[in-house]
Amino acid sequence: MSKYSMLGQLIAHPGKRDELAGLMLESAETLQGMEGCIFYIINESVDEPDVLWITELWETEEAHAASLKNEGVLAVIQRCRPLIAGVKPVKLRPLGGKGM
Repeated sequence: MSKYSMLGQLIAHPGKRDELAGLMLESAETLQGMEGCIFYIINESVDEPDVLWITELWETEEAHAASLKNEGVLAVIQRCRPLIAGVKPVKLRPLGGKGM
């Protein structure tokens, strides 16, 4: 399987998770119809009040890289930066399963 997947943990500054989530949801709208994006899901941690998890699945790693050059995505990233205290990306290679 040649798909590309990422999990990204975004740690918001204390009390800023909801604001960050709102901006991240805007980026999800920007990705609607973007070539190569299969899914992009914003999740909030149940146990950590300042943590968001981003779940992404792309046709290829190149499609993901291209999304990071999109003007709309770049604009959202710039707006999110002041709210983010830390980022922990995890690159994955999907093997299969429901929804693939």
